[in-house]
Amino acid sequence: MKSHSKTVPIAVALHGGSGTILRQNLSEELENEYRHALATALDIAWNILENGGSALDAVEKGACSLEDCPLFNAGAGSVLTAEGIHELDASIMFGKDRNAGAVTGIRTVRNPISLARAAMEKSSFVFLGGDGAEQFADTTNLERVPEDWFTTKERADQLKEAQQRDTAVMDHDGTPNKFGTIGVVALDLNGDLASATSTGGLTNKQFGRIGDSPVIGAGTYADNMTCAISCTGYGEEFIRAVVAHDVASRMRYLGESLEQAAHEIVHVQLPKIDGCGGLVGVDCKGNVTLPFNTDGMYRAWRSSLHGEGVEIFK
Repeated sequence: MKSHSKTVPIAVALHGGSGTILRQNLSEELENEYRHALATALDIAWNILENGGSALDAVEKGACSLEDCPLFNAGAGSVLTAEGIHELDASIMFGKDRNAGAVTGIRTVRNPISLARAAMEKSSFVFLGGDGAEQFADTTNLERVPEDWFTTKERADQLKEAQQRDTAVMDHDGTPNKFGTIGVVALDLNGDLASATSTGGLTNKQFGRIGDSPVIGAGTYADNMTCAISCTGYGEEFIRAVVAHDVASRMRYLGESLEQAAHEIVHVQLPKIDGCGGLVGVDCKGNVTLPFNTDGMYRAWRSSLHGEGVEIFK
């Protein structure tokens, strides 16, 4: 990591999903691929911050890198619904003014996180969905792709296996309970925070189900007074617990640190409602937290105050 001469801290943290991630299920080659993808996204976001760029740019570009990697369930490599199609979700939030944008049911936009940012900056709305979101995409210059561009053989095989098992949550190797989401949070030299989250949803999902990733306050939140949060887990419980906002609320109203607030939510409150998953967070002082209550979480972080790392397992 380059030395950072500024007195104002910068920091970035990101995740690529949590769940049943066991060392014995991951070959050395595949583990190295995951670590490389996480490190690449981290470098992209960090270089923006280190060169004086905005936290918004950092989280968007870092998220785009993860969306473009077929290892993760977001963008390229997203899972398939029960109908054999892709329905992609994303959200982004800027802590300075708490402006936010979110999209759901995306089918043709290569990087849904960029469409979420466009919704935030180029529309008068926060949350756009389905055909309407696709129509809004027509007004932008964002890259469009054929729907099958997102599909990989692994995801097609997962759908077949999930339908045989009649389940809606499948891991990359066919085992249940990996929650595929990507997310990036950042603090820039201006003291601004931002958060971005993107997902392909659940394998074999039905009825237009929407998880927490595009829901502001549940899967994504940012406020310069407190923190930026991006969550990964089984979305229903994260929506019920309003996880991302609750971390910020505990900091603001109870005076808890980022570490205290995130630990309480992930390890105490979520388990009370059978909530599994984790989150990444950065506060306004450059502190980073990455708690999870599952077997593993693909994660990486770098802070001008607290070092860096890339990890997968506990």
